Amino acid sequence: MLTFRLEIVTAERLAFADDVNVLVAPGIEGQLGILPHHAPLMTMLQPGELLIRKDNEEIYWAITGGFLEVRPDKVIILAAACEQADEIDLARAEVAKRRAEERLKQRVPDVDYAAAEAALCRSLARLKVAERRRRKPKSIP
Repeated sequence: MLTFRLEIVTAERLAFADDVNVLVAPGIEGQLGILPHHAPLMTMLQPGELLIRKDNEEIYWAITGGFLEVRPDKVIILAAACEQADEIDLARAEVAKRRAEERLKQRVPDVDYAAAEAALCRSLARLKVAERRRRKPKSIP
């Protein structure tokens, strides 16, 4: 099975580095699928879910946005933050979601609605990935 090198880098750490078969990322214009020998590319990512397939395993990450670069030798994701499903504190993500929803309901001039919407998107992505932890892992035939 063909593979390519994937590295996910945040300001704090090298979050992931391994050879993988498939990457599905939340591009700013929709889902973006990367396979081995993909054409060179650079794009922005929005908050959402990363799907990584390695052999017969699916690995999910919540990402807060960033950049994706496809090079001939590897794919690099530079992310503000990312968490694998088992790293997500579900209670904290629920609180962040409720807080963002409350801020969006306010009708006062000092509320930064763009920041509240971004916070809501980040918390929803984290909750979606954390929910996968509760389900039985999928095996790819």
